[in-house]
Amino acid sequence: MTGTAEGVTAAVRLARRAFVAGERIDLNRLSAELGVDRTTLFRWVGNRDQLIGTVLISLADPTLRGVAERTGGCGPERVGRIMGEFSRAVIEAPCYRAFLRRETERALRLITTRAGPVQRHVVEAVRELVRAELARSDRVPTMPLPDLAYLVTRIAESFIYTDLISGEDPDADKAEAAVTALLRGASRPR
Repeated sequence: MTGTAEGVTAAVRLARRAFVAGERIDLNRLSAELGVDRTTLFRWVGNRDQLIGTVLISLADPTLRGVAERTGGCGPERVGRIMGEFSRAVIEAPCYRAFLRRETERALRLITTRAGPVQRHVVEAVRELVRAELARSDRVPTMPLPDLAYLVTRIAESFIYTDLISGEDPDADKAEAAVTALLRGASRPR
């Protein structure tokens, strides 16, 4: 590797490839593939949890963006459909399910808590989505937008990970219905 930026890019690309293949991200193997020692790899990407978080965000962003681009309508209903389809994409991703089965506690900590980077990132993306859609449909939130975005995200998480939480089947349709209902009730016409 010629520099830190190239090293980071290469490390994330290889880690993402392993994750998508349903494999465990292994820092020893990754450093060997890159031809660097673990200290250099750590300097580039942080610890294993930080790298996994980076990989998860790199998968979540284009998924959410793609769903939003394909989804018509406006307002609470559009946000509900987007979150439902995003939930469906996550539920149906074999690599994601493999990660959840293989490393359940780590996955939930990285994805659904403030201890990991993923939830903060998704909440921020959802905040922007909710802000834009409420404005586009000439509605205003009746509660602080950051709180509303957090609730929308937690609702989606509840139905994505329900098999791990309560033993029930994950259900994207329920996520869509619940998010739509929340946004209808937590916003009003301007």
